Amino acid sequence: MSPFLKAPLMTTMLTSDLPLPRIGRGKVRDIYAIGDDRVLLLTTDRISAFDVVMAETIPMKGAVLTQISAWWFAQLDGLVPHHMISADANAIIREVPALQGHRASLVGRAMLCRRTTVFPIECVIRGYLSGSAWKEYAVEGTLAGEKLAPDLKESCRLEPAIFSPATKAETGHDENITIARMREVLGGEVASTLESMARAVYTLGEKIAREQGIIIADTKFEFGRDHDGRIILIDEVMTPDSSRFWATDVYAPGRPQPSFDKQPLRDYLDAERRAGRWNGDAPPPPLPASVVDATSKRYLEAYRRVTGADLTIA
Repeated sequence: MSPFLKAPLMTTMLTSDLPLPRIGRGKVRDIYAIGDDRVLLLTTDRISAFDVVMAETIPMKGAVLTQISAWWFAQLDGLVPHHMISADANAIIREVPALQGHRASLVGRAMLCRRTTVFPIECVIRGYLSGSAWKEYAVEGTLAGEKLAPDLKESCRLEPAIFSPATKAETGHDENITIARMREVLGGEVASTLESMARAVYTLGEKIAREQGIIIADTKFEFGRDHDGRIILIDEVMTPDSSRFWATDVYAPGRPQPSFDKQPLRDYLDAERRAGRWNGDAPPPPLPASVVDATSKRYLEAYRRVTGADLTIA
């Protein structure tokens, strides 16, 4: 049997409705307050591409993003402090009795976390020259205005990996900024701490993933300050949404690489745009079932490759 077919069937979720104060709604996650020191992150099956949220849901996507993050947080224990308390639905209900009767909405996709004041910077680590970084380099020879070595190839490994901060955007594009600008926003000490923590997480994650046959070409991290004043790792960690995953066995520099993420969706939307059937803005075109299915399978395969096991939800 294909590993894709072993995952349990879950009801897909476009939006959530829990008996808690909802304090945020991103492209994918709904955020609920639990007192003043904890939050519940509920990862729906919404999906966006080119900064547009699709009308359709992607089965199992929310569970993949939550559970792969939970797996990484477990690997990172002792390396950096992080916000995860639990991603187990039963444990969450024991901690938050108001969620009794809502287990079906929580299972697989909910994470109970420490609440933080979030730093308004995405901490991007680029181990390979790809995506928007390659586009800028190909034209200007720079990344976020900083000169890189000449004659680099698309998808080549960057040694050492480059720390490339960006401003956070709830809607629209994140914008690459210089480290000097990051220091102006956060202060030198905090900026140095975030870079050091981001590099430590990427170094360990890249090593673990490579042993599983996955290259983490680039990834972005978020950090916040908790109620005790500690700077901790938050949000999602090294998922197919926050990272570029490539297979080691087909990697070849000098060209784009196939990714374990929403590539089937991007390819379809690209084709619709080239054909003049979509202008790139909301509303997006309806997605064929084949694209939804292919995208769901791609996420499940990313989970299996990174963790070494099929996703099971109980």
